[in-house]
Amino acid sequence: MIRLGGLMMILDLHRQGVSLSAISRQCGVDRKTVRRYIERGLEPPCYGPRLPRPTLLDPFTAYLRERVTAYPGLSGSRLLRELRHRGYAGGYTAVTDYLRDIRPPVEAGFEVRFETAPGAQGQVDFAQFQVVFTDEPSTPRIVWLFSMVLGFSRLIWARFVMHQDLPTVLRCHVSAFEAIGGAPRELLYDRMRTAVTGQGDEDGIIYNRALIDLARHYGFHPKACKAYRAKTKGKVERPFRYIRQDFFLARSFCNLDDLNSQLDHWLSRIANPRVHASTRRVVNEAFAEERPHLRPLPLAQFRSVLRLERRISRDGMVSVGGNQYSVPDATRRRSVEIHTLAQEVRIFEDGILIAAHPVLEGRHQRRVLLGLRKSQVDGGRRAEASRAVVIARSGDMVSQRPLAFYDAVARRLSKETGV
Repeated sequence: MIRLGGLMMILDLHRQGVSLSAISRQCGVDRKTVRRYIERGLEPPCYGPRLPRPTLLDPFTAYLRERVTAYPGLSGSRLLRELRHRGYAGGYTAVTDYLRDIRPPVEAGFEVRFETAPGAQGQVDFAQFQVVFTDEPSTPRIVWLFSMVLGFSRLIWARFVMHQDLPTVLRCHVSAFEAIGGAPRELLYDRMRTAVTGQGDEDGIIYNRALIDLARHYGFHPKACKAYRAKTKGKVERPFRYIRQDFFLARSFCNLDDLNSQLDHWLSRIANPRVHASTRRVVNEAFAEERPHLRPLPLAQFRSVLRLERRISRDGMVSVGGNQYSVPDATRRRSVEIHTLAQEVRIFEDGILIAAHPVLEGRHQRRVLLGLRKSQVDGGRRAEASRAVVIARSGDMVSQRPLAFYDAVARRLSKETGV
């Protein structure tokens, strides 16, 4: 672009009769440019908008608009992976720039971030998700995501569960510690009822007795954040949004086991191998540095017991946590004592252990120990099975019997009916 002084020189030389070629040589501009400025005179130049150039993202913009319209919360990294599978060869910035134009930005204030030393702190919380399993397409389910995030490395351990009750909380803690190979020196909680049971004198916190037993067993110190200050534990709050946007949305799950299986795959292949946006380090590499600073796992298993009393139903089952567990046929009392451990449900009659079951995830499931049930076959002979059957709400697992069993039942019925 020629400045005003250069334009006046071109017009003045033209009025003096200097040729276009001479003006071009003298002013150092092209002859076509000289001719254009002479034709225009002192009229200011008018520049039109530059025509957009084609980009590598153009064939995929319709897909991005469709996905963002259906799922506004999908993250840029998730959409980039989907575009890669569709043949996109461009960069991440082009995708995020385009997403910024087609969806409104989220307003957020300035926050202060604090860091902790390796092995010093972990943060624990639950988040609610609603899902429709393909095994039960007509029934929306509410599931809860338990998450533990290590403060230094930002390593995420998470699991979807059906309850937020105390046995589930204890079981998730134990599984998390076993998965990461130790426990941090401090775990930060919000005021969830399974962790905090009340407020003591002089602003003291009363923690659940079972949680204290768990903390004593693994050597960590429980700490509750201040009331209505959820952002105090932002290291675990922010991953909930990340998990929802990058993993949960726009996926289908058969059941709770499939949901957790896909979550484990996503954590091991995408979330924990990524470069964390705040620390600018690969999460797994930072965890390798943090792991030696964790408190080692105790040699003995955690055996804290929650005791309660239950009545036996007419079909020989007791209800614990929304699921039913069988008792032996020989049980005489109508009420039994239940001991709920982190991984096991034990049933006692008059202080004697009569049955033990692994804890069932979910609700409305039945676990029957066939070895404790009797059946009359072939003139009253007792047939016992040595395995258990879990009968779920959908996709029931039932025992398979040999054809001789059904033949014996048919002979017995024919004798009784005289046919």
